Amino acid sequence: MDQPKRHYNLVYLMLCCTVAAFGGLLMGYDSSIISGAIEPLSEYFQLTPAETGWAVSNIQIASLVGCFLAPKISDKLGRKKSLVITAILFAVSVVGTSLAPSFIFFIIFRMIAGLAIGLASVISPIYLAELSPSKYRGRTTALYSICCVGGQSVVLLTNYFITNAIDHPQMIESGWRLILSSAIVPCVLLLIFIAFIPESPRWSVFRGADSEALKTLTRISNADHARSVYKEIKESLNCTDSSKKIRFTLNRRTIPLLIIGIGLAVGNQLSGINVIQYFGPTLLKNVTGSNSNALFITFLLSISQFVGVVIGMMLLDRIGRRKLLLLGALASAIFLAYSFAAFYLQFTGPAAVIGLFGFMLFFGITWGQIVWTVLGEIFPTDIRAICVGISICMMSFSNFAISSVFPVLNSNTYLLDIFHGGFPLLLFSVFSLGMFFFTWRYVPETAGISLEKIEDIVLQRFYGDKNIHSHTAALPPKDNINSL
Repeated sequence: MDQPKRHYNLVYLMLCCTVAAFGGLLMGYDSSIISGAIEPLSEYFQLTPAETGWAVSNIQIASLVGCFLAPKISDKLGRKKSLVITAILFAVSVVGTSLAPSFIFFIIFRMIAGLAIGLASVISPIYLAELSPSKYRGRTTALYSICCVGGQSVVLLTNYFITNAIDHPQMIESGWRLILSSAIVPCVLLLIFIAFIPESPRWSVFRGADSEALKTLTRISNADHARSVYKEIKESLNCTDSSKKIRFTLNRRTIPLLIIGIGLAVGNQLSGINVIQYFGPTLLKNVTGSNSNALFITFLLSISQFVGVVIGMMLLDRIGRRKLLLLGALASAIFLAYSFAAFYLQFTGPAAVIGLFGFMLFFGITWGQIVWTVLGEIFPTDIRAICVGISICMMSFSNFAISSVFPVLNSNTYLLDIFHGGFPLLLFSVFSLGMFFFTWRYVPETAGISLEKIEDIVLQRFYGDKNIHSHTAALPPKDNINSL
């Protein structure tokens, strides 16, 4: 909504969004922590390559369950309480995996972490989008990516120091447990800080807690503007009955939205980003020959992505989502193709990894954060949680498939003899090029547009300017709301 007089309490807004974005920090921390533990853990439990892939990728199966549950939990209990549940599940998984007496117990508690990741990946972006004014929505939702990548960088540095401080036999015996237990720190921090943030004002209005919503809106902006926004939320939701049930059906309204949401979510994984985050040391040993050097380079790669996310946060609302997504897909295809050539031709030194640094930087600027922003804003409020959940489910499924297949590809002697460890990079380069054409065809610009208008723009892009009215004339009424 565009108002002539708006004064936002940016300090309060950013503090609330930073706490909510801690869900991304836990996701990044818990997802990447396995990279430093997987080698000694595999030796400790004497795992086969397939079991090693399962040790890493099983988390994605559980995250599918979390994604399915997240819409119901967040719509019923609220976004804030759902974040509390997420932090508790993370804490339980940390204790369980670090103390696991057997591989079966490790898998069970690793799956609990996956459940928490599924919840966080749906709930945190929704909360950030619903709390933020449209003018700042790109920057506030980018906090999720900053925390996610920041968590990955911290854990990779932790992995490096622990690995270098402990000799190899001790690392196999107990070092990997120390690495996994370090994740308890961000879990405790989230549980403490979450007590100080409000519930999403949109969820509050949707559930009939009007006074609570108005109080939150007033703290974000000012009394006059808050009342105006509150009135428009009431009108757009038409929620005179706070107990009404949400019904989701596939139709000409929802299918285009899901195609774009699922396409972006899956495309985020087809770039191969999580292969570097999960198996960075394993991949880089093909060119470094040293696990310690591979760990340190993996940490530097995460720093490159973090710098990219910070740069992208400043560009997201200025340049727009669509242009940056196109740039990111094209850059990924080019840098990954170079990296494939570097592995294939057996480059040494900086020339062997410079392409990966370029990929991580541009991925951070573009796809690493924009996908989360777009997923939080393209869906109308009445089906936002459900559609984001479906999209993230598909992201988790593709992540699981890639994480399961990579160890097999990377250990295949035929592929290693021919491509010297670079074959997966060639595949990711081709996939990235495909995402360039997908974005160019289907993804519209959403920067600076109020939430209530985005759905029409998406449908217009999908069906075409001339046919939009004929395609949507028979659609059911929309229950969506304005951005602040």
